[in-house]
Amino acid sequence: MTMGLELLSRNTSFGGTQSVYRHASSSCACDMVFAVYLPPQAKSRKVPALWYLSGLTCTHENAMTKAGLQEHAAKHGLAVIFPDTSPRGQGVADDEAYDLGQGAGFYVNATRDPWKPHFRMYDYVLTELRQLITDNLPISQQHGITGHSMGGHGAITMALRNPDHFGSLSAFAPIANPTASDWGRKQLSAYLGDDEAAWGEHDSTVLMEEYGWKGDLLIDQGGHDQFLDLLKPEALADAIAKRRQPAVFRMQEEYDHSYFFVNSFAGDHVAWHAERLI
Repeated sequence: MTMGLELLSRNTSFGGTQSVYRHASSSCACDMVFAVYLPPQAKSRKVPALWYLSGLTCTHENAMTKAGLQEHAAKHGLAVIFPDTSPRGQGVADDEAYDLGQGAGFYVNATRDPWKPHFRMYDYVLTELRQLITDNLPISQQHGITGHSMGGHGAITMALRNPDHFGSLSAFAPIANPTASDWGRKQLSAYLGDDEAAWGEHDSTVLMEEYGWKGDLLIDQGGHDQFLDLLKPEALADAIAKRRQPAVFRMQEEYDHSYFFVNSFAGDHVAWHAERLI
């Protein structure tokens, strides 16, 4: 019984099931859609979960159909959770630019209008959706988190601020230093206001310098990524080195920012999380 969840679709995939659900979100004050892959092992027991946070312009569907995570998740016995990247629908604030508003929630709790009533993706992912899936689906309390681009930013910042929530951490081409990038300063000022001190709570580099991570982490970055100047991977790599943080940070020669890049290394990331969660 999945209380409060409306099943929109279900498909068999590598012996497991890929489902899409809709529910009324109290955090975002609108209906939200998300996807869950349950591996075949979930038919007989609860399984750990890997959260995949997507990037700018994406919905739950992009990674679900393009990242190629299901085959690897089935092999290792992990569920994969694909949240949306923002609230959506009539009455939800938006912007004409692709990098602000719907599709660009940046995984923060907005404190400024017109975003404040709905844009609370931090609480939604960290608390509401986690509770919903563990209450209604065969998913254990062992969770890891990863993401791509804006989603990599969300994954690292959520994990560093909430180490008790996650047992493993990785990222694909994260927006690594948003307080110093046009992919960050624009959105953080819009959602959180002009007090830059508040922005640091959503900056992987700042949080790495301040808190570090309780374990080791894996980061893959395309060497030919067309957005390198916006992502600023060198800032996060420098913070990792200064803190002497256990980490694997790989610059992948010739790879760009696309899902071809994510798909190429998806197996490595799922295996990384499986080793730390199972």
